[in-house]
Amino acid sequence: MTIRPSRRRFLKSAGVTLTLPLLDAMTASRARSADLAQSPRRMICINTSLGLHTPNLFPTRSGSDYDLTPYLEPLAELRQDFTVFSGLSHPEVDGGHPAELCYLTAAPHPRADNFKNTISLDQYAIEKLVPDTRFGSLVLASSSSRGLSFTRSGVPIPAEERPSRVFKNMFVDGTAAEIKAQVQRLQQGQSIMDTVLGEAKSFQKGLGKQDQRKLDEYFNSVREVEQRMVKSQDWARRPKPKVDAKAPVDIASALEVPARVRLMIDVIHLALQTDSTRFITFALNGLNAVPVIPGVTQDWHNLSHHGQDPAKLAELRVIEVQQMRLFSELLTKLKGTREADGTLLDRTIVLFGSNLGNASSHDNKNLPIIVAGGGFKHGQHLAFDPKKNPPLSNLYVQFLQRLGSDVNSFGSSTGTIPGFELA
Repeated sequence: MTIRPSRRRFLKSAGVTLTLPLLDAMTASRARSADLAQSPRRMICINTSLGLHTPNLFPTRSGSDYDLTPYLEPLAELRQDFTVFSGLSHPEVDGGHPAELCYLTAAPHPRADNFKNTISLDQYAIEKLVPDTRFGSLVLASSSSRGLSFTRSGVPIPAEERPSRVFKNMFVDGTAAEIKAQVQRLQQGQSIMDTVLGEAKSFQKGLGKQDQRKLDEYFNSVREVEQRMVKSQDWARRPKPKVDAKAPVDIASALEVPARVRLMIDVIHLALQTDSTRFITFALNGLNAVPVIPGVTQDWHNLSHHGQDPAKLAELRVIEVQQMRLFSELLTKLKGTREADGTLLDRTIVLFGSNLGNASSHDNKNLPIIVAGGGFKHGQHLAFDPKKNPPLSNLYVQFLQRLGSDVNSFGSSTGTIPGFELA
């Protein structure tokens, strides 16, 4: 008698379990971019979770001769370094605020009971490019541990909101005993996966070709984790880079939004400058409270649901102009840092936007999107049909290609964005 394998069956070793992927046999019904010389290419993805009031952001004219809007005025000196996109979104991503889960994944219907997220853009880039850096990525947030990054199985990667801890991890060497203990933990994890894979060989026998292929892909992913552990052991033994910067002092209050974001901007800049990582996500999380910004007296979340109230819109504008100033500060730091073949901004794709096109109505279409740096041709507003949006994932495909990955699809992509080209 043939026993159909179950997802409840585990591969077990050393007290840990590794669940199997969904196989056909488990169901009764089923029988361009080589330009990487010199400095590395990098990517920063930023999401502001309470949106941006797009009438203050989107220019009325497309092309390069657009007039600066109130939200673009803080970026005036960087005009040739960024592109504004209007009329983009993720098809089938809806549900208002929960769509922030899908900002970098494009997984549909985040409010559905059976929703399962997918891998985020940054983690996919790491899989494809396997950067030789101390950290594969940095997952950061302005407040809370709610970030933008998700593993291949759709599990959220907790974000770090404390700049001091990020700084310590990057630049402060541990004691000899701490380093030894870290290496031992990594070796133990590698040994466990080696044993699990060995046990899996016997399980593989007797499966159909489709299931064999799925398991091979799954095991390859586990082997990649092993390889990263080997690299991590090497990095754990290496001295950390020395920087001419003081360790940041964390600001306890989440209400101090600009001050907290500035500390994280400094850490992001140092991380890229020292090549500690090449992929960073930063969740600029909104608040159900009044942020410490002059001229703001009302709850930020409440202001985002303005209902066209002029008083609320006026205070919301103060908050969002401040966000744009902070974004400008980040770009200015990157542009002001020279590398052998240009600047950090030249080699870093910076995505700034939101999962909300209209926060007041919880609409997830016509998203506010700005892309800076990365070696693209900028200085323009690319406008698309606000009612029939091309997939935002088309832009993500171009990011991956520019980073050096030979891919033609990601998420819900259908191609690339016309008019967005390399410089």
